[in-house]
Amino acid sequence: MKSTAWAAGLSVSGDGVGVVAHAGGLAVRLLADRVGLTGEFSSALTRRGFVPGHDRGQVLVDVATMLAGGGEAIADIDTLRHQDAVLGSVASPPTVWRSLDELTPARLRRVQRARARTRARVWDLAGGPPAARVADRILEKDLVVLDVDATIVVAHSEKENAAATFKHTFGFHPLGVWCDNTSELLTMALRPGNAGANTAADHIEVLTAALAQVPRAHRKKLLVRVDGAGASHALLNWLTAQDAKRGRSMQYSVGFAVTEHVRTAITAIPKKGVWSPAIDAHGDPRVEADVAEITGLLPAHVRTLWPDGMRVIARRERPHPGAQLSLFEESDGWRYQAFATNTTTGALQFLEARHRAHARVEDRIRHAKDTGLGRLPSREYAINQAWLVAVAIAADLIAWLRLLALPQRLADCEPKALRYRLLHVPARITRGARRRRLRFPKTWPWVHDIVAVFARIIAIPRAA
Repeated sequence: MKSTAWAAGLSVSGDGVGVVAHAGGLAVRLLADRVGLTGEFSSALTRRGFVPGHDRGQVLVDVATMLAGGGEAIADIDTLRHQDAVLGSVASPPTVWRSLDELTPARLRRVQRARARTRARVWDLAGGPPAARVADRILEKDLVVLDVDATIVVAHSEKENAAATFKHTFGFHPLGVWCDNTSELLTMALRPGNAGANTAADHIEVLTAALAQVPRAHRKKLLVRVDGAGASHALLNWLTAQDAKRGRSMQYSVGFAVTEHVRTAITAIPKKGVWSPAIDAHGDPRVEADVAEITGLLPAHVRTLWPDGMRVIARRERPHPGAQLSLFEESDGWRYQAFATNTTTGALQFLEARHRAHARVEDRIRHAKDTGLGRLPSREYAINQAWLVAVAIAADLIAWLRLLALPQRLADCEPKALRYRLLHVPARITRGARRRRLRFPKTWPWVHDIVAVFARIIAIPRAA
């Protein structure tokens, strides 16, 4: 009985006033306003002769704010409508539907340009993007790392362009590009479920869009990582052409298919003196994992088909129990992977660890699926593509919150933990002397951090 004694005399009613749920999420909305994103969207979506009841730029920011807070459906915009005592009037779900439907390809392009302009300001406010790290080492100064990856979003057949996927599910196969330095989702293209995992044209399209999102001052030194067997002639030729542009260095690290030529080259590697121990995420030697360069062991007629300067590096490791192996791998007990790079300097072990660091994008995909990507709202393909833009904006706002406002113990949180500790905390509204005041619970373990977050955001100079 003691375990339930706390509930004695407890009653519940729905008549509370002056309390705002999810009040911490107001920090996301406030940040969008202070860095100029809301104003940029409002200007981008202004239409001659059209005076909406709700500013379309504000609606888009509100949708992104809702998604950053963990909303999954357009109806979840009502969490912000509940906060109207602080936010003012917020669009209803039907208005949100209309706003997304109005985002034609031309207007989405204007939205993307507005994102890029705001991103440049955010990076300036932050003093540039944080340095990318691999194996407890900082990569070269001012290097911006772009990670490309696709994922499966399961959906029902009534959704336009949903199709069977290579994983024997049904839905969509969106392709995105993340900035490893900041965790920003630079761009994402919605594709039918049967879209290829390594389609060169799609990779070039999203990388072109991602480059446009990188502030111009930071496009000089870039690294593009693509996992799997992503190496195709068209993609590597395009990357090589980007590297040849004046004032730009474009390195790449792209998964290379283990073909018959690669297997023959691996077989030709001497058993001693060539394979070197791989390193783990901390830079320490990795047990039963080795790397070796096989570029010179590939047939000359194969090498000539690929761009000049391309290197192929192989990795072998003992497979875990139950791993599916090819006949070649079963014959000698090693599992093999390979990747191509045009980086000419650095130890093989480090280059291979740098390539494997692409795996961080899997966490970012998981975070995106928790931030709206996992549930597309409409039967219409165009509306779902607009929804993905809102997902990318939400991911940006969370990343910018980390860059500009979060103290370290909140900055290290994953989005779910950040919502639990910051975004979903309620507050009481008090009024006096023509001011409104949000009063967070003083016993909340992170209350001082929350107050500091709002103070840092308010201190950001308003965009011109």
